[in-house]
Amino acid sequence: MDLGLRESRVLVTGGGSNIGRGIVHGFAREGSRIVISDIDGPQAQRVRAEALELGAAEAEVHIGDLTQPGVADAAVQQACNRWGGLDVAVNNAGWSVPGFIAEDTDRAKWQRTVEVNLYTAIATTQAAIAPMRAAGSGSIVFIASDAAFGQIRQGIYGATKAALIALARTTAREHGRHGIRSNVICPGLVIPEGPEAVGEASLWAVGDDAVFNDNQIEFLRKDIPLQRLTTALDIANAVVWISSETAARQVTGQVFSVSGGYTMP
Repeated sequence: MDLGLRESRVLVTGGGSNIGRGIVHGFAREGSRIVISDIDGPQAQRVRAEALELGAAEAEVHIGDLTQPGVADAAVQQACNRWGGLDVAVNNAGWSVPGFIAEDTDRAKWQRTVEVNLYTAIATTQAAIAPMRAAGSGSIVFIASDAAFGQIRQGIYGATKAALIALARTTAREHGRHGIRSNVICPGLVIPEGPEAVGEASLWAVGDDAVFNDNQIEFLRKDIPLQRLTTALDIANAVVWISSETAARQVTGQVFSVSGGYTMP
């Protein structure tokens, strides 16, 4: 099925590492034009080269900290200046350090988690609405998490991801009349496919064991009905589908867990 995404104008925040990189690859295979927004310049440039090799019509890099005022606006404006508008915005920028709720008492870490996971999505969504509203169409995709439904060692992180669901559904209700669709993808645990999949600033850069060790991963796997972990490609395929006006034109305000059935919202 032709998803109608060739030459589409796409912004992916946090597009340099792991899930974001996979999403960029997914749109590249569709022949889209992509702005890769990330705080990690060298990694974003690496992913840009990969995207062009995979078939992206064009790929641009926007480097900046989306938690800072004006940076999200600049990322959206880069797509608009280059290609005359924006068809898809993927709110993927995220950050997490696992911790039990009774022990996770570092307020500065809470603040950073909220800023990266929620503030960036608010700012990017607000910036994307104007060109999409002017065009009478657009798709905004929020990358939340199964942690949004309550998971061990993910209390603060999960709370920010639950907030994304409310933000996405409010956006769907307020801007459906403008032709803008807004949906949520909740990944299960996605382990980077290799060192090339993450940059130095990624939470995974410290090594897989520092985030989830083998025992924790196996414990998780046993609770997955399909008995396998989610990959970045799995998330990319879901995002590309939900972004397509051809395939998903009547889908908005919905939450999809891509986790092998670990959660079923």
